[in-house]
Amino acid sequence: MINPIPAIAPGAIQSARPTARPTAAPETGEQDNGNFASAVGNAIDQLAAADTNAAEAARAAATGDVASVGEFMVAATEAQLTAELTVAVRNRAVEAFNDIMRMQI
Repeated sequence: MINPIPAIAPGAIQSARPTARPTAAPETGEQDNGNFASAVGNAIDQLAAADTNAAEAARAAATGDVASVGEFMVAATEAQLTAELTVAVRNRAVEAFNDIMRMQI
């Protein structure tokens, strides 16, 4: 299964190999309960950054200040894919919540 959160980062397509994850608990000896929340927050921040980058590239393309059309297309496609991935993750989270709520106790 592919972990979708790291793929949201701009430039994350550079390597298809998964990154190593730490297996030890934080040094304080406590579980890091905010890890998922911080990952989601970072993903949303990266989505906003990709959208801003695409908007700036579009503005540069409209005024004729763009260095190459390829840069604009890459920024626009990256923003589109990031938004689609975010929506897909949200849909899966809602689906999982609904499945849990339908479970018989």
